Amino acid sequence: MYLMNTYLRFDVGFVHGKNSVLFDKKGRDYIDFASGIGVNALGYSNQLITDAIIKQSSRLLHTSNLYHIKPQEKLAKRISKLLGYQTYAFFCNSGAEANECAIKLARKYGTEKFAQKRYEIISLSNSFHGRTLATLKLTGQDKFHPEIFAPYIDGFSFYDTIDEIIKNLSDKTAAVMIELVQGEGGIKSLDKNEVKRLSVELEKRKILLITDEVQCGVYRTGEFVASKHYGIEPDVITFAKGLGGGVSIGACVSKHNIFTPGDHGSTFGGNFLATAVANATLKELKRLKKLGEIDDVINEFNLYLDEILTDFGEIFERKTGLGLMLGLEAKQGVDLAKIMKLALKQRVLVLRSGAKTLRFLPPLNISADEMKLGFDRLRLALKQL
Repeated sequence: MYLMNTYLRFDVGFVHGKNSVLFDKKGRDYIDFASGIGVNALGYSNQLITDAIIKQSSRLLHTSNLYHIKPQEKLAKRISKLLGYQTYAFFCNSGAEANECAIKLARKYGTEKFAQKRYEIISLSNSFHGRTLATLKLTGQDKFHPEIFAPYIDGFSFYDTIDEIIKNLSDKTAAVMIELVQGEGGIKSLDKNEVKRLSVELEKRKILLITDEVQCGVYRTGEFVASKHYGIEPDVITFAKGLGGGVSIGACVSKHNIFTPGDHGSTFGGNFLATAVANATLKELKRLKKLGEIDDVINEFNLYLDEILTDFGEIFERKTGLGLMLGLEAKQGVDLAKIMKLALKQRVLVLRSGAKTLRFLPPLNISADEMKLGFDRLRLALKQL
């Protein structure tokens, strides 16, 4: 092996896929309830994405952000229109990079908008914001702050509740970053009233509200942004995962256009290929949403999960999440790793979140037949536990 030892990998690899099904080298099919950890929003071998890749790659893959990139400009406008208010976008290559951009933007905002420099960014306990040194420190889980990577970047704090965040706002606080549905923290949706209360308080104090929608954004919860469910308009939103339909892209989108040339940048970010495919992905997802197909998939998938919760009450105690970002929280003593292995043996792919939540992030266009087969296989796995 010539790869760094950074992942515990399952003993399987895939050679091709179609819709919500992956195939290994022996031709065995696997129903994918994970979609590459929420990346493959339109499943595999989607013709619209394939066509966008072929069309753009036959023209230009990459020039540089030193020159105009038309699909990048089109994507920035498309996102702003989908949000329904004026925003300015910076494109990068991942969720961690998008959050790094948000951190720098908040630091500049804190320097320019207040008489005395503000630099602190607050997040919630149990959050996850990335694996760079800055985003690790902003992540509200001590297990992500091992001493081997110390010293970390200063200026970040996290608290258990939104009420505690509000009580600890100070004259050094520039921004608060939250995941409206915590991706690595158990697929937990934040309380809507508490989020609105935070939004009002931050607006009153001129402190930025940043929503990390790297996982819960791009129709994953049924709306383009989870923020819409909460009735808020964040100052900054970060995207990645489903935005490119499988092609690497991240975005930091802000109401505040305060960067000047040289403040931030990315060699590969927002290149022709990534933004052309993201435009195709968003166009198709908007169409599916307008037709009601995404909502139909959400309703059907949730019904299946409710049945699993009822029929396997000795294993699971509650359903968590929103839309198609869902979890089944296991009871004390249940071995999630074993469930995942049994599910893999039955050829259905599932994930975990935190210490005790089985996580589901299926493609947003998963078919009824694929969904049924996946849950049939999951049931067989659970019966073997």
